[in-house]
Amino acid sequence: MVMVLDTGLLVLSYCGLKRSCFYGTTFSDHKLLVHSLEEYKFSRNSTAVIGTHAIIIKLGYEASPSLTSLLVRAYMSFNHSFARQLLHDVPYWNFNVVSFNLIIASFIKMGDIDFAKRMFRKMPKRDLVSWNTMIGGFVRNARFQEAFGFFRKMLSSNVEPDKFTFSSIITACARVGALDLAKWIHGLLTERRVELNFILSSALIHMYSKCGKIGTAKAIFRSVKHDDVSVWNSMINGLAMHGLAMDAVATFSEMEADNILPDSVTFVGLLTACSHCGLTQHGREYFDLMSRKYLIKPQLEHYGSMVDLFGRAGLLEEAYEVIKGMPIDPDVVIWKAFLSACRTHRNPELGEVALSKLSHLDSGDYVLLSNTYCSVSKWDAAAKVRHMMKKKGVKKSRGRSWIEFGGAIHQFKAGDRSHSETESIYMVLEALMGRIREEGFVSVTDLVLMDISEEEKEENLTYHSEKLALAYGILKSSPGSEIQVSKNLRTCLDCHSWMKLVSKVLKRVIIVRDRIRFHRFEDGLCSCGDYW
Repeated sequence: MVMVLDTGLLVLSYCGLKRSCFYGTTFSDHKLLVHSLEEYKFSRNSTAVIGTHAIIIKLGYEASPSLTSLLVRAYMSFNHSFARQLLHDVPYWNFNVVSFNLIIASFIKMGDIDFAKRMFRKMPKRDLVSWNTMIGGFVRNARFQEAFGFFRKMLSSNVEPDKFTFSSIITACARVGALDLAKWIHGLLTERRVELNFILSSALIHMYSKCGKIGTAKAIFRSVKHDDVSVWNSMINGLAMHGLAMDAVATFSEMEADNILPDSVTFVGLLTACSHCGLTQHGREYFDLMSRKYLIKPQLEHYGSMVDLFGRAGLLEEAYEVIKGMPIDPDVVIWKAFLSACRTHRNPELGEVALSKLSHLDSGDYVLLSNTYCSVSKWDAAAKVRHMMKKKGVKKSRGRSWIEFGGAIHQFKAGDRSHSETESIYMVLEALMGRIREEGFVSVTDLVLMDISEEEKEENLTYHSEKLALAYGILKSSPGSEIQVSKNLRTCLDCHSWMKLVSKVLKRVIIVRDRIRFHRFEDGLCSCGDYW
């Protein structure tokens, strides 16, 4: 504690505080110190916090669990290292559960979940709040496997999960697309007779939608109360991501008939549904309806949806007019959506406009422009962009795909050979490629060139990550069963064409969830109608 104490006394000296101040009734009152720290914990007032810390030490209160936990949270507002140092130096083993929980929550809120996990492990006793805080923290930080692991440990510790626990773990299942885990957790929810409020109902609908089971999501929607807008929003957004635009439109009409007022999230779902299916006129009407009838002021996400709607449909000038007419500054997401549309529809001139508006460029931005030039055979311009990338050390985004089997998530990268069953996976893939070629499949190399930002470039298109994941699914599943693969990027055109033919040859349903939406491949066709 020497570092913190010396700093505190130094600050007190600079502030002109006299030694006699330590003995006044104001500072000697433990409750008043607590009150002071309660005010400081969100104030970022380093002078006040360090000064109060010095007073606490002088008066002998440094072992007080309540004061120490408040000090930690106060230090967290401006200096993480001070907070960690304090916890290393004080005898926190006499903290009660509440103090531990508050400290753990503070570190998670500031994004330091690893230190929060260390504190959790040192707790002599944990309660439901302790587990919920950690599981929720893992989910918010996209550390889903750890969330699942802690949930299992929680159950084995005989701590009964509540609605907050289930809400967090259901969200984790949705983000990963882990259907088997989703079914297991839904079973636990039913088994423990947990009452479904609108939060859990919405979460379940969202979970099954993201896990590829839109039919199950619809069944849950019909079986729960519809008196909260969030339940309707989950259903509309679920239908949107599955490309079921007309179902989303019908659900919204039903929502209006039930006198449920839509909110801004409702219209994001509707506009997304229209965008994924090319319903430009419907999109225009909903964008107008939002402000005209429901007095909802369009936000960035609504303008972004309109740019995406027009961009996907090839109406680049109209998309650009939306951007220029925005009453707020377009963010990086909007410009990237526009840049992507320029790449898809081969308009390098407008692509350059989009790129000029991006102050911080990542790999995808450079590659999008490069591939836009390639699409119109401007090879010199494309080469200059690639040279710039190499000069600046910019590396392309790495594509990842994963598939769930046996309660575990198996992840693949392009050309991946790290899996324990790699040899068998590659044998299956090579055999499948041979059979597909016999059916007339030819790799779409020119189109893949335009989509190269969505997958790490490799010499052989055979080994894209989603193909490896599918090969593993074929290896481990029975003939005729459905296979589902998830991917962190937009699936490339070559893989999309390949998946369609595989579904026809093997007579199997293949579901791919990419960054944009769901693709259901069956009998040589895709649910997206090749529009995504």
